[in-house]
Amino acid sequence: MDTEPNLDQFTSRRSTAYGTRGVVATSQPLAAESGLAVLRDGGNAFDAAVATAAVLNVVEPMSTGLGGDMFAIYRTADDDVGALRACGGAPKAATLDAVRTAVDGRDDSVDGMPDRGALTVTVPGAPRGWERLLDEFGRRSMATVLDDAVRYAREGFPVTEVIASMWADSAELLRGDAARETYLVDGNRAPRVGERFRNEPLAETLSTLARRGADPFYEGAIAEEIVSTIDARGGLLRAADLDGFTPAFVDPVTTSYGGVDVYELPPNTQGLVALEALNIADELGCGRDGLAESERVHCLVEAMKLAFHDGHRYITDPSHKSVPPLADEGHAADRAAAVGETALPQSAIEQLDSPAEDADTVLLTVADGEGNVVSFINSIFHDFGSGLTAGSTGLLLQNRGASFSLDPTHANRVAPGKRPFHTLIPGLARFDDEDWAAFGVMGGYMQPQGHLQLLTNLIDRDLPLQAALDEPRWRYMADGSLAVEGRFDGDVAAKLARCGHDVTFELPGEFGGGQIARNDRGTLSGATEPRKDGTVAIF
Repeated sequence: MDTEPNLDQFTSRRSTAYGTRGVVATSQPLAAESGLAVLRDGGNAFDAAVATAAVLNVVEPMSTGLGGDMFAIYRTADDDVGALRACGGAPKAATLDAVRTAVDGRDDSVDGMPDRGALTVTVPGAPRGWERLLDEFGRRSMATVLDDAVRYAREGFPVTEVIASMWADSAELLRGDAARETYLVDGNRAPRVGERFRNEPLAETLSTLARRGADPFYEGAIAEEIVSTIDARGGLLRAADLDGFTPAFVDPVTTSYGGVDVYELPPNTQGLVALEALNIADELGCGRDGLAESERVHCLVEAMKLAFHDGHRYITDPSHKSVPPLADEGHAADRAAAVGETALPQSAIEQLDSPAEDADTVLLTVADGEGNVVSFINSIFHDFGSGLTAGSTGLLLQNRGASFSLDPTHANRVAPGKRPFHTLIPGLARFDDEDWAAFGVMGGYMQPQGHLQLLTNLIDRDLPLQAALDEPRWRYMADGSLAVEGRFDGDVAAKLARCGHDVTFELPGEFGGGQIARNDRGTLSGATEPRKDGTVAIF
């Protein structure tokens, strides 16, 4: 049971799952089954989404939790399309000068934000987000939907293969802080594959939220432990930062590709990157009949490069600076004119200079028989976030503030209350009035690239849901290289290299983790990522 997984062998050989009353797709089987249990008990897709997210907090702690942010995008049974942003900002004391001084004790010659630690902790949005989603759309109480999460934290759960591997990779980070007492076995090692792991402190915290809602997290005993932990380690987060947080419902941004309407989260997320890439790909005719596979991939990669270039130059918290209409079709036509038969040089592309290159997260998608579809994403950014737990709560605190810049000219420079550039982008697709899908692909900068590849697999190639997720992927990397999976067609890779792409082969763990749930005229279907531990739960 302690054998490490061979992540090179992940071909699923699964087919798309079908049902009529409920479907949950996510990266861990116990979480998917918990969401399905809520649906079976009469809850709707929103109830099931929060229940699934709560269990993921327990069973996949390196990727998600109450100490992070969450976003959701949805279509309701009443045919309303909307999104929830539960994303906290920088502390009120986080002026550029204050952060620069705190980073290394002086206000000049600072290279950038640290990757971990107290200065990277922004206000967590997840607890209020879970509560707001249930209040607005759910049928079940917080106590009901958190029941399985509390039980797994208290009684334990067997650790799955991919999660065990990720946990082991972070053991050294955890040994450096009080997190080791909660998240390492005997304070020393990560749990092994199949080993039962318990988290009593987190069980108590979840029980508190089940009984009392999110208030204790933002203005009670839990808030005090968060602030005390940050203050003791030189961070700037204070009680007033937590107490003032509220999530917000926002209008999605949208475009159309191949007759399918695609919806994404607006800034401060990278949703516009995905939409711009789709628009440029459309201008380039990436889906036209007769296009060779190497030409199709070349067009998609170039579209992605240009969209990243614009996104990393302009996308920021819109309350601090306006963001251009990057999803405008006219803009896409101008950008597409730069694409030729050879790869754009790296000098023409804005560098992907944020630590989000290697970030990971969790995504879940839910559809119910009434017509609700939900794509829900929850993250603490890097594996195990800041590396800090909040006192005795068992809460891991996110390091999303690592995405800020200390360059005073940068669009994402740190500022009091400012939300950081966010990688989290759950997605929604309308194939027609009675055919909707909630989807997403996890993994930092892989997210918009995964959206582009998944959607073009579905729309241009007409692949079934599971096949569209199973297809070998490519990934444009921060250093300008084009990483491809080991199963990627060697002839196509060679042709891409001949037209100027710096093709490399990377581990499958670097290519994201996708989920999709669909309601097509009352027939539900779902698929889950073969690169993760998950399953589709459906009935």
